[in-house]
Amino acid sequence: MINSSLQTLSQMLADKQISSVELTQTFLDRIDALNPEINAYVALDKERSIAQAKAADARIAAGQAAPLTGIPIAQKDIFCAKGWPTTCGSKMLAHFVAPYDAHVISQFDAAGAVNLGKTNMDEFAMGSSNETSYFGGVKNPWDFTRVPGGSSGGSAAAVAARLCAAATGTDTGGSIRQPASLCGFTGLKPTYGVVSRYGMIAFASSLDQAGPMAKSAEDCALMMNVMAGFDERDSTSLNRKKEDYTRDLNKPLQGLKIGLPKEYFAEGLDINVGKVVMDAVAEYKKLGAEIVEISLPNNGLSIPVYYVLAPAEASSNLSRYDGVRYGYRTPEYTDLMDMYCKTRAEGFGAEVKRRILVGTYVLSAGYYDAYYLKAQKIRRLIAQDFVEAFKQCDVIMGPAAPSTAFKSGEKVDDPVAMYLEDLYTIAVNLAGLPGMSVPAGFSNGLPVGLQIIGNYFDEARMLNVAHQYQQATDWHLKMPEGLA
Repeated sequence: MINSSLQTLSQMLADKQISSVELTQTFLDRIDALNPEINAYVALDKERSIAQAKAADARIAAGQAAPLTGIPIAQKDIFCAKGWPTTCGSKMLAHFVAPYDAHVISQFDAAGAVNLGKTNMDEFAMGSSNETSYFGGVKNPWDFTRVPGGSSGGSAAAVAARLCAAATGTDTGGSIRQPASLCGFTGLKPTYGVVSRYGMIAFASSLDQAGPMAKSAEDCALMMNVMAGFDERDSTSLNRKKEDYTRDLNKPLQGLKIGLPKEYFAEGLDINVGKVVMDAVAEYKKLGAEIVEISLPNNGLSIPVYYVLAPAEASSNLSRYDGVRYGYRTPEYTDLMDMYCKTRAEGFGAEVKRRILVGTYVLSAGYYDAYYLKAQKIRRLIAQDFVEAFKQCDVIMGPAAPSTAFKSGEKVDDPVAMYLEDLYTIAVNLAGLPGMSVPAGFSNGLPVGLQIIGNYFDEARMLNVAHQYQQATDWHLKMPEGLA
C-alpha cells in the first residue's frame, strides 16, 4: 500500500478496499517508527490528521470525492496552515502557529486530502542539504550518513521513505529537483506564477515556486491539478485557465526533440552521474525521440547571478523578523535597537545571516549598480538563452545535480561547494521556466536524477515525457532497502 500510486490509492478508497483513516494511520505508524532517525517531520497532529481522514471517508461515502480525497499529503513547513506550527526551519519562528492557510494548503483541503504533518527544511529555504534547519538535519533514507538535499529535504526524505503518499515542496534555485535527484523520486518545479505563493513564507520572491514531490510523474500531475490555479491574493499569480495536467500522459514520444546543453556535460559533473543521464537519454531514443546538441552559453553565470539576486530579496523579505510583531524576541535588551540586534543575531542561523549580509551589501548605495543591476541584466541573458534553445528542441535534458548525495557535514563549512550543488537547476528559476527531476538510475548505490526542462507553461508535455520514460523503466519504483 505504501508503494501504491495516488491513482491506485484513490481507486482503493473509492472501492472501499481501505479507508482514509486506515491509510492515514498506516503512514502515522511508519512516521512513529522511522522519523526519530530520519527527522523528516517537525510537526505532527495525529488527532487532526485522523479527523480529516474521517471527513474524507464521509465525503467518499457520499459520492463527493475528488481524485485526492482521503490521500495523506506531507506539507513543507514553509506553508502556513491554520492552527499548525509553521517554523520555516528557524528558531525565529519556532513557536509561531499560523492563523490562516496558504493557498496551497487550502487547495488540498478543498480536494479532501489529509494533512499528515509539516516537514523539516533548511532555515528559510536557504540550503542544499537540509543541514541549516534549527530542528536538526534530515537523513537520506538511502544512506543515513548522507544528506537528502535541500531545502525541501524533509519532504524529500518523507517521500523516499514512504512516510507519506506525496509531499509539497518549494523551489527557489533547485530545492525540489536537487533533493528529488538525491533521494530518488519525481519532483516538479512549475512555471513561475502557476502556483500561488500566498501564505508561503518568502525567501526570494521573484524565484520561489511551490511544486509537487511524489513517486511518479503521474502522481505529480494529479497534485498539480490541485495546486495550480489563479489566486488574486498573490500579485505574481498568473490568471490562466485551469488545465488538466494528466491529459497528455499517454501520448507517444515519436518525433520529440530533446536538447542536450553541452555546458551540462562539462567540468563539475561526476562521471558516473553523467553516464546514468546519458543512459536515460538513450532510452528516450528507443522511445522515438530525436537528440540535438544545444548551447546555454550563460549558464556558468547563473550561480553568481543567483547569489546576488536571491540574497538581495532575502534581505528585504527577512527584515520583518525584528521581534516586534511575531516570532522570536530576545528575552533581555536595553532599548529598541538592542532588541532588534539581539533578536536577529539569536533568531537567525549562520547561513541566513550570511545571505542577509550579502543581500544588504549588494543593495546598498554605491554597490546597487555594480552588483544588483548587473545581475538583473545577466538574468535576462540567461532567460534569452533558453528562448533560443527552445527554437531547436521541445524539452531540454541533463543532470539535476552534479553528484549523488554527499556525506552529512562534508560541505557545511564550505558555502561555495554547497552553492555549486545547484549548478544545473538555478538557471531554470532565473528564467522562470518549469523543470523536473525523475529517477534515472544509481551510482554506487545512490539515486541519480534526470532533469527535464520545458518551455513556459509546458508542464503537461514535461509530465508526458517523464511518464513515458517511467512506463519503460522501473527506477521510480525503487525504494531504500530495509524500509519496506
